[in-house]
Amino acid sequence: MVSTKNISPRQLSLFTALILSVPVGLLIFFIEKNWIWGLGSFIIIFGGCYLLITIVLERFIYRKIKLIYKFIYQTKATRKEETYYKYLLPQKSIDEVRADVEAWAEENKQEIEVLRQNEQFRKEFLQNLSHEFKTPVFAIQSYVDTLLHGALENPDVNRRFLEKTAKNVDRLTNLINDLDEISKLERGELILYKQNFVIQDLVKEVFESLSVKAEVRNIKYGIKKGCESPLTVHADRDKIQQVLLNLLENSIKYGKPGGNITASMYKTDGRHILVELSDDGIGISEKSLSRIFERFYRTEEGRMIDVTGSGLGLAICKHIIEAHGQTIHVRSTEHVGTTIGFTLDSKRD
Repeated sequence: MVSTKNISPRQLSLFTALILSVPVGLLIFFIEKNWIWGLGSFIIIFGGCYLLITIVLERFIYRKIKLIYKFIYQTKATRKEETYYKYLLPQKSIDEVRADVEAWAEENKQEIEVLRQNEQFRKEFLQNLSHEFKTPVFAIQSYVDTLLHGALENPDVNRRFLEKTAKNVDRLTNLINDLDEISKLERGELILYKQNFVIQDLVKEVFESLSVKAEVRNIKYGIKKGCESPLTVHADRDKIQQVLLNLLENSIKYGKPGGNITASMYKTDGRHILVELSDDGIGISEKSLSRIFERFYRTEEGRMIDVTGSGLGLAICKHIIEAHGQTIHVRSTEHVGTTIGFTLDSKRD
């Protein structure tokens, strides 16, 4: 039995013509008592109705449907598409056409939603960018104005103000360098120089380079017990060092005084190494977890603790790890601590 759900226009024409011609043919047969008249009437009426209904459906209804398809694809039809519209489209059922239009509508709905999100992201980005530049620029302007209006002649003041101005200039320079780097990363212009190296050796090197900052806050650091056995990874050593530096600096900034920072490394599936850095600091709220890798995004607690950061460090980490074809993740609980980890390829022969 033919399903009426997926019936094509020509099948519809056929069934409609049958419904019209069979009763008329039978009526003429009973009136004339001649099967030739009845059969002839049936054939003529069936053929006429079929042609008429087919022409109406294809010329009027499917002409409109063809315009809908052209609007959906928003293009001047190629020869191949014209063939599709002429021969294949009329074979589609109304339900199939409806499904195509609904799929197109859903796709456009998703695209519009993405555009809205991107527009919101753009506004937040410009707002954050303005804020990050405004703070050091206004500070520099204030110090310079003060120096120009007499403080330059006061030896007790001028050096202190010049040192503060220099710090804000350094902050601007770092911000511009970070922006330039993340722009290159997002454009896919990062060139990786991969090599084999022991990840524990690099972690120890990073710990040593930031040991003074850790000691100021009395934070202890080290590699987790059981993870000391050397694991060789295949990656860009300098870039991974940059990732570890950014992560460790964050752990020191947001770790609790007298707390601990622990690095751990594990083999996963034989082809990858998992590297994690854990602290017992202020943690990250659940609502912020999904956004911490966005450019300039910082939690309110983070802004209060570190007013000089650019908010680009984690975004840069994410792009570097993704440039390696790997993933970075975060687990965190407020007032308990944070663990950020990423994977790397294991040793290549």
